[in-house]
Amino acid sequence: MRIITLNANGIRSAARKGFFEWLPAQEADVVCIQETKAQVDQLADPMFRPQGYHSYYFDAVKKGYSGVAIYSRQKPLDVITGFGSHEFDAEGRYIEAQFKGLSVVSVYLPSGSSSEERQQAKFRFLDQFMPHLKSLRRRKRDYVLCGDWNIAHKEIDLKNWRSNQKNSGFLPEERAWLDALFGDERYVDGFREVDERPEQYTWWSNRGQAWAKNVGWRIDYEVLSPGLKGSVRSASIYKTQRFSDHAPLTIDFDL
Repeated sequence: MRIITLNANGIRSAARKGFFEWLPAQEADVVCIQETKAQVDQLADPMFRPQGYHSYYFDAVKKGYSGVAIYSRQKPLDVITGFGSHEFDAEGRYIEAQFKGLSVVSVYLPSGSSSEERQQAKFRFLDQFMPHLKSLRRRKRDYVLCGDWNIAHKEIDLKNWRSNQKNSGFLPEERAWLDALFGDERYVDGFREVDERPEQYTWWSNRGQAWAKNVGWRIDYEVLSPGLKGSVRSASIYKTQRFSDHAPLTIDFDL
């Protein structure tokens, strides 16, 4: 099973940059998109319903903001939008496709980099999302939670870690939250199951020469529930073409 995740930073923008031409050759079973930045009625063009896939979108109430999507070759048994948060479900941050014994989620965690107010919102999201993740673990199904988590976990996961320790995305509280997720809660960082190399990033700032110099962050994950530990066969970050300020992450599973 092949799952791709991408923060598109505007799905119409990614489309103009060739994302939907690239996608068919990838032979993905499920594709998770974050930051669609569009309402469904703005995506009337057939390209936004890729051939061979069932397509599902969950929009933010606010136009041109956030939004997530899932494309799936197999028709899901059910599709769930939101995780039960009044504040954050209105921002279109969570969509789950349920198959027999397996759910694939496209999730977009808030960024706190624009203001202290948004950082506090991010902390509220983390406080509300962890109980949800704990509840998923108790269910009789496996989960792959794909998306932009907006947190680099360890020093290996961003180029300039020393100078970013007081910046959103690498704050001690955020990293401790991931420590708990991958520690006590036994969730698995799918990419790190098979690739322990440094300088493997999925996002680059548009400032300076970040992309050219590979001054990046690894903030896009495929997070696995404990039962899927050991199922990852390969993982790759696609950087030949740029569809967004993020790169697509592809993971192959033996499921």
